[in-house]
Amino acid sequence: MSNSKVYMSREITPEAVIKLYDALGKTLPGKVAVKVHSGEVGNQNFIRPAFWKPMIDQVHGTIVECNTAYEGKRNTTVDHWETMKLHGWTAIANVDIMDEEGELELCVPAPGGNQIQKNYVGGHLENYASMLVLSHFKGHPMGGFGGALKNISIGVASSHGKAYIHGAGVEADIWTADHDSFLASMADAAYSVVDYFKGNMVYINVMCNMSVDCDCCAVAEDPCMKDIGVLASLDPIALDQACVDLVYRSNDPGRDHLVERIESKNGIYTIEAAAKLGFGSREYELIELS
Repeated sequence: MSNSKVYMSREITPEAVIKLYDALGKTLPGKVAVKVHSGEVGNQNFIRPAFWKPMIDQVHGTIVECNTAYEGKRNTTVDHWETMKLHGWTAIANVDIMDEEGELELCVPAPGGNQIQKNYVGGHLENYASMLVLSHFKGHPMGGFGGALKNISIGVASSHGKAYIHGAGVEADIWTADHDSFLASMADAAYSVVDYFKGNMVYINVMCNMSVDCDCCAVAEDPCMKDIGVLASLDPIALDQACVDLVYRSNDPGRDHLVERIESKNGIYTIEAAAKLGFGSREYELIELS
């Protein structure tokens, strides 16, 4: 696959996000699902609704999320709605908890995935023609890092689907499955969502508030390194690879802590497994906008 284009702005503002989206030259058709991370109650690092609002307005999007598969304030529809209201999401746009009424089974395209062959997503996904994926790039206690690939795999999966991915195809093994098999399952699940939308997806990662912990952690470490910027692409693999590369190239003293988290969880394997499936490329052209 040829090099993918990844656009970058060092300026972390809502205006920069829209500028990057425009640079991609992609108009998202029909009803647009906007995948965000709602943030676990107690988390201090998640990106607030006010930052994303101008971009969501730009595409007339509906904010979408799915329930979690672990304890917290987002693991039932009732609690998740309360969290969406508490964190201000319902005040800026329409919100859809996509697995509120069940789930939809997607197939990983032929010849199949590295680990799983199907993926369970929020049933309301079928109401959307395209998806804008707004991700906070940071560390993660299990994945090593979280970016676009995690946001469209674990993030779009139903509560049951999350357990299925974590368990590498066996829901009961949610916390005990072979680790690399879990990472490969995330890549497979991401591929099923990309295939579902047939190219009608845009991905934006914001590299700020970079803790080693996820926005899913109610108790998370504070950010360990300085902010880097906003990146956008039509290729989630290239986008996540570019973000990882920027962390490694940083001379910020705190980057070693984040690198240790990524490497200790073999985070790069998710990118490697995704690239093996062929729905994107690890090779990219980084285009910095002034």
